Amino acid sequence: MKERTIYYSDLLNDDFAGTDINTVTLPEDYRYFPKTAIRRGFAGGLNFAVSPLILLLQEAVYGEKIVGREKLKGYRKEGFYLYGNHTRTMGDAYCPNLLAFPKKAYIVASADCFSIKGIRRVVEDLGGIALPNNPKGFKNYSQAMKRHAEENHIITLYPEAHIWPQYTGIRPFKASTLHYPAESGKPVFTFTTTWQKRKILPGARTVVYVDGPFIPDMSLPMDKRKEVLRNQAFEAMTERVKNSNYEKIHYVYRPEGGINTEHKEPAT
Repeated sequence: MKERTIYYSDLLNDDFAGTDINTVTLPEDYRYFPKTAIRRGFAGGLNFAVSPLILLLQEAVYGEKIVGREKLKGYRKEGFYLYGNHTRTMGDAYCPNLLAFPKKAYIVASADCFSIKGIRRVVEDLGGIALPNNPKGFKNYSQAMKRHAEENHIITLYPEAHIWPQYTGIRPFKASTLHYPAESGKPVFTFTTTWQKRKILPGARTVVYVDGPFIPDMSLPMDKRKEVLRNQAFEAMTERVKNSNYEKIHYVYRPEGGINTEHKEPAT
């Protein structure tokens, strides 16, 4: 497989998804929950219908293996949060479904995912939760996230926010990304995608490791609670990516506007 190099200047904000979508501004009163019982029923049926297809697709494309899924047993009824590293486009959209099944996985996603004409409703019905790109929309979004927790849903977030294809490290993320589990008291599980050499076929397969639960300490002040959860999640994911042993894409730090190609990690 041909290797390539990607230069980055900002660990927190650089995005290499390459989707080139004309993003629309979501309305501040965006509807997060289906209005009719018919659509709610359709969305539930769709989840069951696509799950076997997703399993086959993940196996065919990535040779995917999930390690530690049994840790989620006993927590699905009351709901929890899933936090993962963001190294794929469609693969990261599908993997939470396999972890949550038979329940539905709700996934916080950027406005890009809801900007393609004709498929917004499908994305919503498959569990997409639109992250506002309009500051006035965050109050509505926050209320929706609280309702998801109250209804014992399984909610997925990618705290790194941006896609770095096949990146074999964990990028820093802020404690604020753990706000909702810290607020609700719901458990956090991490699922870390690693890239490992195939034994026979060329290229890599993905092995996903599940860790947790990390339980919010509700006796701590909110800021400290978020910080503790963030550190637990980050440390678990950082330890798991050490299992990656295949690197097709090399990420090299280069200051914005600079010409130095020497690899150097910035202070985080």
